[in-house]
Amino acid sequence: MNIVIVDGYTLNPGDLSWASLEELGTVEIHDRSTTKELLGRSANADIILTNKAPISRDTIGKLPNLKFIGVTATGYNIVDTEAASERGIPVANVPAYGSTSVAQMTFAHILNLTQRVGHYAHEVDAQRWHECRDFCFWDYPLLELDGMTLGIVGYGSIGKQVAKIARAFGMDILANSPSLLPGTELEPCIRAVGMDELFQKSDIVSLHCPLTEATHHLVNGKTLSLMKATAFLINTSRGQLIDEVALCSALEDGKIAGAGLDVLSSEPPAQDNPLIDSQNCYITPHISWATTAARARLLDICVKNVKAFLDGNPVNVVNPASLRTA
Repeated sequence: MNIVIVDGYTLNPGDLSWASLEELGTVEIHDRSTTKELLGRSANADIILTNKAPISRDTIGKLPNLKFIGVTATGYNIVDTEAASERGIPVANVPAYGSTSVAQMTFAHILNLTQRVGHYAHEVDAQRWHECRDFCFWDYPLLELDGMTLGIVGYGSIGKQVAKIARAFGMDILANSPSLLPGTELEPCIRAVGMDELFQKSDIVSLHCPLTEATHHLVNGKTLSLMKATAFLINTSRGQLIDEVALCSALEDGKIAGAGLDVLSSEPPAQDNPLIDSQNCYITPHISWATTAARARLLDICVKNVKAFLDGNPVNVVNPASLRTA
């Protein structure tokens, strides 16, 4: 089997080993691929592994040998799964590999906004502590999480891990997911609610849902207007969940107190992205998934997905219709 990895660098910049994958076939590894390069490099591929390089209907139609697409991530919106299904090509993702790491980054942003760690580290470097007449100083309120309400949009593997950490901090939790009936008490201090109630009552809203037609611009002018002026918004999921112009306006107008984002609508961001210089908006470069431990799990599961396909028992398939047409 010819296996082509079209953008392997972010998963493995050199600190992990491809050896287990190389045992399954002839492996060709590319750090990055443009659409044109992808077509040329994958011309004889039986299997393609991609992270963010798009596999469109047009691309699928031009790769006659293609039999399997592995996404080295949980989100798979970069693959035209309908076109793959029509060809009988299974598409497999890697669910739940990074729940712990993403939850950790979620709280890194929460703690940064409530304790202003980044701000004060910068101010110390700028000599403000040296110049202070007292033994300490602060110019933002320092907030305690105990007793605050955290709203979790998307109560899957990551959402539940975030809730676990939040409970350790003494927070109350509101959760919203399509499978949850509003009013249900899930666990002590965790209650399922409707979306409007979650935005209205939460001190912090954290997004952990997939990007779909229903969730695109889930955070918009209307939902932002429901939030408390003292509330924070966290997004470690997908940038397109947020209307960035609306969020920028809400931050500039003081309608919410701050935002911590690990994702943006386009990545790397365009120069004119309104959030880059927006006040009280802290942005990290889509790294919540990228701890060494999480990437090692991701690579391991990805290899197992390929092996399961080769054994005739594909797993983690996101387009089951493909199995009926294969």
